[in-house]
Amino acid sequence: MATDNPAKKLKLDGPLIGTHSGHFHADEALAVSMLRLLPTYAASPLVRTRDPAVLATCHTVVDVGAEYDDARKRYDHHQREFTTTFPGHTTKLSSAGLVFMHYGKDAIAALTSLAPGPDLDLLYEKIYTDLIEAFDANDNGVSAIAPKDLEAAGLKAKFSDRGFSIASVVNRYNYTSGPSPTATTKDAEQQEEDARFLKASLFVGEQFELEVTDRARAWLPARHAVAAAYTSRLQYDASGRILVLGEGMPWADHLYNLEKEAAPQPDGVAPHVLYALFPESTAPDTKWRIRAVSKENSGFENRKDLPDAWKGVRDEELDKVSGIPGCVFVHAAGFIGGNKTFDGALAMARKALEL
Repeated sequence: MATDNPAKKLKLDGPLIGTHSGHFHADEALAVSMLRLLPTYAASPLVRTRDPAVLATCHTVVDVGAEYDDARKRYDHHQREFTTTFPGHTTKLSSAGLVFMHYGKDAIAALTSLAPGPDLDLLYEKIYTDLIEAFDANDNGVSAIAPKDLEAAGLKAKFSDRGFSIASVVNRYNYTSGPSPTATTKDAEQQEEDARFLKASLFVGEQFELEVTDRARAWLPARHAVAAAYTSRLQYDASGRILVLGEGMPWADHLYNLEKEAAPQPDGVAPHVLYALFPESTAPDTKWRIRAVSKENSGFENRKDLPDAWKGVRDEELDKVSGIPGCVFVHAAGFIGGNKTFDGALAMARKALEL
């Protein structure tokens, strides 16, 4: 039976969690760590086995047992008839997605103290989309882009990132050159394997906690600020193509969602914001940045680059090329630039719209 570090001397007397023994993966490692965030399971011991008789004694079982039944606390996804997906998504769930679907809001609330409501719902969807769905896809053998589609497009990866993902890190915890000299029995070997699983579970659990707490602290509050900026954007450009933010914040995701929620736009109002302006700091004399808005889910491809003639140009030379005083720089890739003042950055945005 897997237990936490004996040095902690925790009394593990909560409901028994079960998962499979043998080679482990990121999905059940995350599923177990998410459960243990909840008060019900905070002191739960874990047993790793494939013995049906032992699993039958468990209160909650993940990733083994060929059964999905929330009422019975059984969360496996390997059975042929399993097709469950997260609401609004098409990726078949793994044990991580199953546990998150049923307990994700409670886990987020435990980490953030968010009460039930729109903010919790928004963060619940965001965490699944940005983190949990990749666990589900990885465990079910689903690529972000189908290899056959890449081949049909004549595209080849520039490098291999197989060793770079969370799943690959978890897999390393499986690696062993064989039992240690102290593992002289099958039970001892199982204890060593269980200890590696617990390390992996702690690792993915920490990533989950970091993602949730960061999103709650910065991303979620930004939603309200970006919504206010989106509502007031017409004062800077009659077509609404310039977004002015009061301070640095994560804004792109919120902008994409606000645009979808607002569609269709009134006559004369553009469907998309092209440039976002924001100050470098909160100081009264701070410089301002202008950022070309990326196409959603496209990486570095922008809806409209800053003008080609400005790219890679700085200071007085940029003033001359643009006809706007106070310019600081425009990146050679054309996605970001700067000016000494808000008025200067706004002038750059307005001029860029025309070119």
